[in-house]
Amino acid sequence: MQARRIAPWVAVCLTLAGLGFAVTLAALASNLGDDALTVAGWCIATLASSAVGLLLATRCGDNPIGWLLLANGLALAASAVAITYAEYAVLAEPGALPGAEWAVLYTERAWPLLFVCPTAIAFVFPDGRLPSPAWRRVAGATAASFAVLTVLSLLAAERYSDEFAHVASPLPQLSESIIGIPFFLSGLGALGGLVAGALAIRTRLRRATGVERYQLKWLAYAAILVPGTVIVCLAEIAIAGEEGPALTAALVVTMTAIAAAIGVAITRYRLYEIDGLVSRTLAYAVLTAGLAATFAAVSLSLGVAIGSGSTLPTAAATLAVALAFGPLRSRVQRMVDRRFDRARYEGLGKVERFLDELRAGRTAPEGIGDVLAQALGDPTLELFFWLPEEKLHVDAAGYVVDESRLGGRARTPVRRGDLQLATVVHDQSLGDRPGLLQNVIEAAGLAIEIARLRVEVRRRLAEVEESRARIVTAGYEERRRLERDLHDGAQQRLVSIGLALRHVQGQLPAPSRPADELNATVDEVLVAIEELRELARGVRPAGLDDGLSPALRELASRSPLPIRVSATEERFEDRLETAAYFVASEALANVAKHAGASEVSVRAARQNGSLVLSVRDDGRGGALPAAGSGLAGMSDRVAALGGTLSVDSPSGRGTVVTAELPCEW
Repeated sequence: MQARRIAPWVAVCLTLAGLGFAVTLAALASNLGDDALTVAGWCIATLASSAVGLLLATRCGDNPIGWLLLANGLALAASAVAITYAEYAVLAEPGALPGAEWAVLYTERAWPLLFVCPTAIAFVFPDGRLPSPAWRRVAGATAASFAVLTVLSLLAAERYSDEFAHVASPLPQLSESIIGIPFFLSGLGALGGLVAGALAIRTRLRRATGVERYQLKWLAYAAILVPGTVIVCLAEIAIAGEEGPALTAALVVTMTAIAAAIGVAITRYRLYEIDGLVSRTLAYAVLTAGLAATFAAVSLSLGVAIGSGSTLPTAAATLAVALAFGPLRSRVQRMVDRRFDRARYEGLGKVERFLDELRAGRTAPEGIGDVLAQALGDPTLELFFWLPEEKLHVDAAGYVVDESRLGGRARTPVRRGDLQLATVVHDQSLGDRPGLLQNVIEAAGLAIEIARLRVEVRRRLAEVEESRARIVTAGYEERRRLERDLHDGAQQRLVSIGLALRHVQGQLPAPSRPADELNATVDEVLVAIEELRELARGVRPAGLDDGLSPALRELASRSPLPIRVSATEERFEDRLETAAYFVASEALANVAKHAGASEVSVRAARQNGSLVLSVRDDGRGGALPAAGSGLAGMSDRVAALGGTLSVDSPSGRGTVVTAELPCEW
């Protein structure tokens, strides 16, 4: 175990030592200035492979990919040492260092070793195992082909390149007639191994799901640079006649990107962002090509038409590119997302369709939470709106959210500048794709802001209605207290005074003047008692103690009009019964005063969770709830309890007053 922990560091130290030695020899050979870009690029590619290999070997020691990357770094460093050693010991300072012929041999003949590690990585990426047991023969044949090809290449009698043509090989050389066919077959096998490595990745990608699929996408994304490097090579040769700095830069970028992609895929850091990265890269590549073609077409067309020397073609081409950039970018991005970032494309499409429905007035903004859940593919997702003044979360209905509902899941705040609008509570897995999550939330930002404002306004209105209901209920309680005080206090005291006066009157001789005066006084006391009873009944009818139905019947009995009462015997909250009673009282008073009706009916019953009271007459109609009128007062009384009052009063066809008071039980 100790050796296994030390081995990666030893490999990296050997690689660094080799690179340092190679740079030193290049400087001594006076080639560092001429080949500075090549040396720097080779060092970068080598260090990238070794750094990622060290990371994987120390963190994922059971996965051989880290060790293969370390071996690849050593191979690159060995090649750099061999090249610079040969140039110094053979060309710059002949005979200055021993073993120059071995350095030349490695430089000229050991090239197959540079392909061994990349091919092996392709076979076992990303889990360190072959795609299936059936691939063991293919991998074995590939390894054998590279081994034979390397040995035959070292033993070949083929002439070295011109600068090293005078150097003799330290190994025996075999003629073409001996190694020709084996060399061809082993080379064909090695080439087949390279193709097989690509097929192994393709096979895995076609059947992979979840994490493994994203790992393979990272490597595939980096591998896209390989054909790009070939194109750069061909273009540079066609233009400059030979390979140069462009090819070196392309090779460095490709090799570094492949190593980095392997490291990202294996360690799974921001793994799920590969789709967005691929789509952005392709989108900007297509966009750049399209804009370049537009610029060239406009410039050439106007240049031919106007002639050289004018700045108009350049200006017109620049204007065309500027005008085409926005629409072309959006269109290209949608096309690329549809193919390479399907989740983002479909998610943003759902949000855009919802926004179109919202602008058309066919949906409510509070539904944005369900849309986000569908767009992100998380049925457990919930959207809670943040109220900064109260410092609490509420749902779309305006109810306060218990903090326990926010626990155990990931939270993503929704902000507009410094203002927090809401919080998206979602599954932890969405955190692996922050780009997708953020893009969908940003697209839905306007709907979220509108929904939060509506929820906040609705909550404020509910608070006002609750406050209004509490005030009315307090008024009803105060009325009840006054009715009780009048009944049990002043009224009973007057009754006692009347009885006392009757007692005194009974002790006086009759007929006498004092007795007559006491009789008149007792009559006044009785009148006062009756007035107090009427006053107490106006504050709160005592009949409501027995329920709404008896109170309505007692009310009807005191009316001068014939009234039919149909009322449920069910009991309701005191405030509802009181409100219904006063609505009936006011409506019957209006009928008696203004309607000229011959028949009136009163009905009270529970319907659809509400206490419904209706007063119908066959009078002249035309009643309007003007400000300050009894009907307006009834409407305010009912609205204070969250109910509604409707008046149907066509002229000449009677009036129907209906009050609906919501019940809590």
